Amino acid sequence: MNAWLKRKSGPDEVVSVIPDMDCKDAALVYDLYSAYEMDYLGRILFDDQGYWIYDGEVLTVAEQEQLGKFIQHNIEVLWSS
Repeated sequence: MNAWLKRKSGPDEVVSVIPDMDCKDAALVYDLYSAYEMDYLGRILFDDQGYWIYDGEVLTVAEQEQLGKFIQHNIEVLWSS
């Protein structure tokens, strides 16, 4: 699934949000890549209560929040588990 990331400095970007089904670091893990160059942007990990944390160094706090909210509102598997 792709998300539109609005950046404060620099051009906006399309981000690919890819579930990592093999990762055991959290209840759910989503890897983040720039959609066109496939540059790794980090990952977002969710616990069983739906709280998330960003693991990476590329995204600002505002960008992390955009993607965390996008995943919570657009990916059904997150809330069905």
